[in-house]
Formats: sequence, structure tokens, C-alpha cells
Amino acid sequence: MNTNTKEDTILNAPLGDTLGDRYLSYALSTIMSRSLPDVRDGLKPVHRRLLYAMRQLKLNPETGFKKCARVVGDVIGKYHPHGDQSVYDAMVRLSQEFAVRYPLVDGQGNFGNIDGDNAAAMRYTEARMTSVATALMEDIDKDTVTFRETYDGEEKEPTVMPANFPNLLANGAMGIAVGMATSIPPHNVDEICGALLHLIKTPNAGIAKLVDFIKGPDFPTGGTIVEPPESIIQSYTTGRGSFRMRAKWHVEEQSRGMYQIIVTEIPYQIQKSRLIEKIADLIYLKKLPILGDVLDESSEDIRIVIEPKNRTIEPEMLMESLYKLTDLESRFSLNMNVLEGGNMPRVMNLREVLQAFLDHRQDVLIRRSKYRLEKIDLRLEVLSGYIIAFLNLDEIIRIIREEDHVKKCLMDTFNLTENQAEAILNMRLRSLRKLEEMELKTEHAALEEEKTMLLSLLDNEELRWQTIAADIKGLKKKFGKSTELGKRRSEFAFAPEAMVIPLEAMIEKEPVTIICSKKGWIRAMKGHMVIDDKIKYKEGDEENFAFHCQTTDKVLLFASNGRFYTMGADKLPGGRGHGEPVRLMIDLGNEEEIVSLSVYRPGSMLLVAAETGRGFLAESDKVIASTRNGKQVMNVEDGKNKAVLSRIIEEDHDHIAIVGQNRKLLIFPVDQMPQMTRGRGAILQKYKGATMGDVISFNSEQGLSWEMRGGKTRTETDLTGWIGKRGQVGRMPPHGFPSNNKFSR
Repeated sequence: MNTNTKEDTILNAPLGDTLGDRYLSYALSTIMSRSLPDVRDGLKPVHRRLLYAMRQLKLNPETGFKKCARVVGDVIGKYHPHGDQSVYDAMVRLSQEFAVRYPLVDGQGNFGNIDGDNAAAMRYTEARMTSVATALMEDIDKDTVTFRETYDGEEKEPTVMPANFPNLLANGAMGIAVGMATSIPPHNVDEICGALLHLIKTPNAGIAKLVDFIKGPDFPTGGTIVEPPESIIQSYTTGRGSFRMRAKWHVEEQSRGMYQIIVTEIPYQIQKSRLIEKIADLIYLKKLPILGDVLDESSEDIRIVIEPKNRTIEPEMLMESLYKLTDLESRFSLNMNVLEGGNMPRVMNLREVLQAFLDHRQDVLIRRSKYRLEKIDLRLEVLSGYIIAFLNLDEIIRIIREEDHVKKCLMDTFNLTENQAEAILNMRLRSLRKLEEMELKTEHAALEEEKTMLLSLLDNEELRWQTIAADIKGLKKKFGKSTELGKRRSEFAFAPEAMVIPLEAMIEKEPVTIICSKKGWIRAMKGHMVIDDKIKYKEGDEENFAFHCQTTDKVLLFASNGRFYTMGADKLPGGRGHGEPVRLMIDLGNEEEIVSLSVYRPGSMLLVAAETGRGFLAESDKVIASTRNGKQVMNVEDGKNKAVLSRIIEEDHDHIAIVGQNRKLLIFPVDQMPQMTRGRGAILQKYKGATMGDVISFNSEQGLSWEMRGGKTRTETDLTGWIGKRGQVGRMPPHGFPSNNKFSR
């Protein structure tokens, strides 16, 4: 009688420790039994079980197909107790030529396509193994690998495949485990075999030398790899990195000077349908005005037609734009995190992966040789018994007919072993005619010779490497670049120099009128409108800045905090309503004032000045800001030296005119202005108890102009009395100068 109570079965333990133990068990299970491939055969457990189940069903390349449902049923019933859909998905992927470089499953029916369409249900599709799959399992029944019990103990399954095919690098692998992941691109078997043969000959070969053989990945979908060679070597040296891929394209000329771009290969693992949708979105959203149209004319081969907006657009510029905005260019990461020995996850470099495959092939060769030796010894024993039977046939027949204990009598009479006696007794009568002494001795001699060779093989490591090299050469001949399956698909090219793509390529050029009110509400009205009192503002608000520009222009805003802010004209709110507060688009405090708002003119010079009369020249190209926070150009102090002005210096302007609130005017040459990237600036005009009123640049030959009441303009050409040096006080302006001390109202 069981006297244990319910309380006796409860184990008191800290919750954290218990959760840690449970999660560790789950993590180890995910790492070893689901997500990471074995470095020896490059397979995850589900793939290994799929192939083994297909072999048990005799689905060889030369035989007929069987329903995929039959295969999946055997896999989940005997070896892999998981969801049938996940197993079928794994099987489908192994058959897709656009997903796997060397397919392991030969599918018949709808197995999906590169557009991302799913395969038909498993009850409709059929499958069998490919020659690559049979190479992976070659000699599996010759004790070349270890078998273990399945989950229910009723069957046996291999822990690893013999792998007479470098599947890990050839087909690659991807997986996400707990706390780690793996990402290995596919490669060309011909190049892998070349590297393996070199590594057998030179075990200490460096990564750079191995990369001479394995140039880089070879993706099923082709494309062009534009990763620099030094970056590829670095990736293979560390086992981590990435490869930059681009679509392959060419130009087809059409009538009247037009052309169209034909994309024939796309980057690996990019769905064609989504790629075309993304390109179409660029057209619909007007994000790439130089792109006219995109068409999908694909059948079995990929043919994506890209039409430019007009014939003057360079195809290289159009493709560079598409590379930046779509998946026509993508990156495939390299993280060679694999299971070493089937149980230890580790990131390996290229040489370690190749060496692990070679070491596994040597283990397979040794086990196969020992297995064959056992079979030879057994056969030699039987042949020796047959020879004795041939020489004493009549006596053996008499013993079988007359003796009660035949087996024991044979063993005692002719000094036979139990196996020999059993073999003679199990021999059919029709075999008696085959018992010819010469044939028996010939077979015996051949087996003895094979035994001697195998013993030499087991004793001589160099001979074993020669045998492995011969197998690799045979593999290279069968799947090499001379075959349709083995020829390289991905090409290599040098990374093109960064092409400067004009802003017009990304934004449709349209005329707009920028309006900004006193309270900082900004809008971009379509077209070049007449700037007059018909433009409406919020109640209590009025015009502050208004000018014409294009959607491709940048707008510079200079604030009283001495910062320049940059906004794209295409990003400004539309003309409906009163616009939006500009302070929501940039990081400008409510206490700061908008000093100026103008169109950015590349290569121009800006005159910036503060209320204290300090200022300097700044290059417009160096005040462009890339963030909402703007760029500090004029240093200001709290409550002092507040920035109040920013104006463009025209190329033909040679003098600066500055006037203070004390009504003193000073003119000096432009070349006396300091040029700075950032600072407080130099003193332009001295004040005593006053601040700066206004400052402009002008051409001395044309004279100094200012706006008078009534909209009239006065120009003064005789300025001798006001010309001095920067930093002087100046003198009273000419009669009729505006009382607000501004050159323009």
C-alpha cells in the first residue's frame, strides 16, 4: 500500500531556479533538436527524418513518386512527433529550386513559386528523392553512422547522415533558436570541392587561399554579388558578416529613342510579387518621378519590365534609385553557428566548417571499412566451409541422410565452425552444381585481397585521405560546373561608386508658394500664386514670409537662437486651411522668433547678424541641418546677442550697409566681413545704448537703395561720406531715409 501523501510529492524550490531549469531545458531542446544544423551533414532533425523516411519508402530518383501525405504521415508517426503542416512546409522548401540551391526533394505538382504562393495541400502533391539526397545517405546501411531509438522506442533513426555531399555550405541554412541564430548562404559545390581538395593537400591553408576557390555564395535565384573581396574574406574568417546582392538587369532599346529595363534575376529570398508591389507604390505615391511604369511579364523565367518616365533618364540612375528604395538590392547575413559533433553550438569560420566535413567523411570511411571487414571475414569463413564440403561431398550427404545430430556431426568430423556447418546445411540442392573448387578459391582470393587493402586503409591515414579525395573528385564531376545543376548562377561585380542621385529623381518637381504667418503657421500652396491680400490668415495673424519655389527645393529657417533649420518644400503641409505650426516640424521653442525663411541656394554665402551689431558670413552649404534640432551657427547668450537677420550675399555685391536704431549708417567693403562656420561674429558697427536696425549687401556701382513710403524706392549712388571700416560708428543717413531704420519695409 502506497503511504505517500500528496504533500510528500511536493518539492520546495525557489521559483527563479525552477523557471531557469525549465527554460534551460527548452532552450537546449530548441538549439539541438530544431533550429541549428549539424556541421557534418548540414541538416536539421526534421530534414534528416524526412529524407530517412523517404528512403525507407524507397522513393529513389529512378522510382515513381508517392503522395507527400504518405511521407509526412510516416515522418510524424515514426520519427518526428510534431505538426504535420510544419513537416510538410519543410518538405516543400527542400523541393523549391528558387529556395534551395541543390534540391533534396523532387516534387511533382504545385510546390509554390517565387511570388510567395503556397504549395498545394499534401494530399495533391507527390515527391521522391533527388540524387543529392541519395548522396547524403550513401552507405547509411553499412554502419557508417550511429542510430538511436525514436521517440517511442519502436524504430531506429540516424543521428547524422554519412553525407557524401557538403550540404551545409552547398544549400546553406537558416534558423532562430533561443539566444542564438544561424544564417548560412548557399554555395557552389564545384568550388566547395576545390577548397576541400586543397585543404586535404594543405591542412593549414589560410582563409584567403580558400576564398580563391570559394569566391562567395551562389544563390539559387542568381543575381549579382557586389560585396568587396576584402569584406568577403573577413566574413569567412570570423564566421559572421553579410553579402550585398543586387538584381541582374539589361536594357532593351525601343523605337524613338525610348528604352525599357528588363530585370531577369532578383536577390535571394525576395518575393517577386511584393517587390513589384513596392515598385508600383513608388509610382502611385510619386516617390520616384523618373519611374514611369512597372510590368510583370514573367513566365517560368523572371522578366520584370521597368519603364522610365522619359528617354532622357539614364538607366543607371534609375536603377540606383530603385536599389536604394526597393529590395532590388538586399543583404544576406552570414552567421555560421552550427552544432559541432551534434551537440555543441559554435560559430565556425570557413576552414573549420570544411575541416569538420572532411573529418566526418574520414569517420564514415573508417566505419564503412570495418563493417566491410566483418562481412568479408564472415564470407571467408563460409567459403572455407564450402571448399571442405566440395572435397567431401559424398560423406557430407551420408551424414545428412543417416546421422541424428547432423550439425554436431559435421562440426566434429570436418572441424567446422558453427557458421560453416549452418551455411552447408542451409545450402539448396541446386547450389551443389556451383560448388566448383576453382570458383570458390577465386572468390576466396579476391576477398583476401580486398581484406588486405582494407587493413592497409585502416592503418594508413594518407591512403584514407586519398580515398576521400577520390570521392570528392567524383562528386565534383557529378555536380560540377559542367552540369546544368552545378554551373554558377550568382555573378560577382565590383561595388559601383556612390552615384549622386539628384533630388528631382526622388521628388516630383512642381511649383509651390510658401506662406508663413507672423505666428508661425506654414503652408505650401500649389502653383506660383500672386502674393497679395487675398491670401487668408487666422484671425489676429498676418503675413510674415511669402515666396515662390519648387517641391524639390529645401527651405532654410533661421531663428533668434542662432540655429538654422532645414525643411523639404515637398514635406510642408498643403494649402488647404491655414497650414500647420512650423514649431511642430522642428524643435523650435515658443520663446524663439523666426528671423528669416528662404529657399536654400547651393554655393551661396549668407550674412548673419545679431541685434548687438555682430555678424559674419557663412556658407549656405554648411548651415544645412539633417535633424529637427537644427544646426547652431551663431552663438547667442541668454538675453544678449540675439540673432535678428540672415540674408544672401549676391555674387556681384561688393559692399555692406548697416544702420543702427541710433540712426547711424555705415558702409564698408564685403571683404572686411569675416567668414565663419560658427561663432559670435565680429563687430560690424559700434553702438552706445542702441541696437542694430538693418543690414544689407549691394553693388556700389548700382548704388544703395531703400524703400520709402508709398512703395517708392530711392537709390543713392554718392556714398563717399558713409564709407568707412567695419566696426566704426557711422553717420546720419541721407535725407528721406525711413524712420524705422530699415532698408525695406
